[in-house]
Amino acid sequence: MKKIIPIVAVTLLLSAVLAGCQSSNNAPSGSEKQASISSVDQPWIATKNTTRINTSDPTEAAVIVSQTLWSAQTKNNRPSSVVLTDVSNWQIAAVSADLIHHPNNGPILFTTKEGVPEATLAELKRLNPLGAEGNNGVQVVLVGPMASNVEEQLKTLDLKVDRIEGDEPAAVAQAIDTYYAKASGELPKAVIVGSMDSPEYTLPAVNWIAHMPEPLLYVTKDKIPDPTVDALKERGGSATIYILGPEDAVSIAVEKQLQEYGTVTRIAGKDAYENAIAFAAFKDASNGFGWGITTPGHNLSLLTTDSTMLAIAAAPFSHLGKHAPLIFTEKDGLPDSEMEYMMTLQPKFQDSPAEGPYNHAWLTGDINTIKESAQSEIDDMLEISPAAGGNPHSGH
Repeated sequence: MKKIIPIVAVTLLLSAVLAGCQSSNNAPSGSEKQASISSVDQPWIATKNTTRINTSDPTEAAVIVSQTLWSAQTKNNRPSSVVLTDVSNWQIAAVSADLIHHPNNGPILFTTKEGVPEATLAELKRLNPLGAEGNNGVQVVLVGPMASNVEEQLKTLDLKVDRIEGDEPAAVAQAIDTYYAKASGELPKAVIVGSMDSPEYTLPAVNWIAHMPEPLLYVTKDKIPDPTVDALKERGGSATIYILGPEDAVSIAVEKQLQEYGTVTRIAGKDAYENAIAFAAFKDASNGFGWGITTPGHNLSLLTTDSTMLAIAAAPFSHLGKHAPLIFTEKDGLPDSEMEYMMTLQPKFQDSPAEGPYNHAWLTGDINTIKESAQSEIDDMLEISPAAGGNPHSGH
C-alpha cells in the first residue's frame, strides 16, 4: 500500500451567444447566431491570466461552460451527446462526469424537480448533439431520478435519449461504470474511491473522470456499499484503487477492506485545500494515472469549497482546451497552501516574457462567491515573471 499526503477586471461582454435552434445537422447562421440563451448579462469576466464564469447559479454555469467549450459552429465543435442530471443531487451528478469524455464528448447540463429549465432546453437546441457513434447514436443521457415531464420536454427537440436510472448514489456510480465499459468496449482497471458524504474531499475526482476513463465509486467513512463491492469485483481482484481524501473522510478500516480487491493508494491532504493540491500534483508512474502538475505552463479550475454543483458544472474544463484540475480558493483570496502551490507553478523567463510558457485559471462563480480582489490575486500569482526575480513588468 502506498500513501501520498502531501479588480479591476477586463470584462468580455460576449452577448452574441451562439443559440441556433436548428433541428438539422447544419450549423446556425445569420440572425440565429444572435439569440442569447443566458440571462447573465456578462457571462465571462476576464483578466490576462483568468476567465470567470460569471454566475453562481449551477444551471446557468453549466450552460455558460457549454457555450465556452462547444461553439457548435461545425461538426468538429458540436458534442456527440449531453448528460442531463438533477441539480439537487451532487453525488449522482458527480459520478455522471465519467461520461463527459466518452461516449459523449459533451457537457453536463442540469434539470430540476420541475423539469428541464428553459436555459438548458435552449442550450440543447443550440448544441444540436451529433449522436454518439459508439453509443448507438444517443444524443442525451439522463442520469438518476428525473421529474416526470423531462422526457416529454425532450421529445419536442427530437433527440435520441438513453437513461441510467437509480436514486442511490453508489448504485448509480456502478451503473455508470457498467455503461461506460459497454460503450467503450473496455473496463478501466483503475478506479477512484471517494466519500459520498464529503464533497469537499471527493470533488477533485470529478475533473479527472471527465478527462480520463477511470470512474468514481463511492464509500462512506466506515462502509463500502454493496454496489461498489460489485463494481470492484468486476476487476477480478486486480483493481488499482485510489482513495481520495483523508481518514476523516474514508477510514483506515475501509482502506483495509478495499485491499481485498486490488492495490490501494491514498491521495490526501489535511484539509480540502491541501487535498485538492495533492490530487493535482499526484502522478502514478506505473500507469500514468494523475495530473502530475508540478511545473509551470498549466491551467487550473478554481472554486470555493462550498460551490459543489458549480464544480460539477465546470468539470468539462478538464476535457477540452487547457485541461484543468480542480483546486479550491477562498472567497476573499487564496489560502496559504494554494498560494505556495501556485508559486511552484509560476512561469519564469530569462530574456523576455514572450518565451512562455503561460498559466491560466478558470474561476466559476460571481463576485459574491469569489471576490474581484481574489480574481486579481489569482491573476498575479499566475503571471510569468523574471527568473532573476523582481517586478514581472519591469524591463518591458
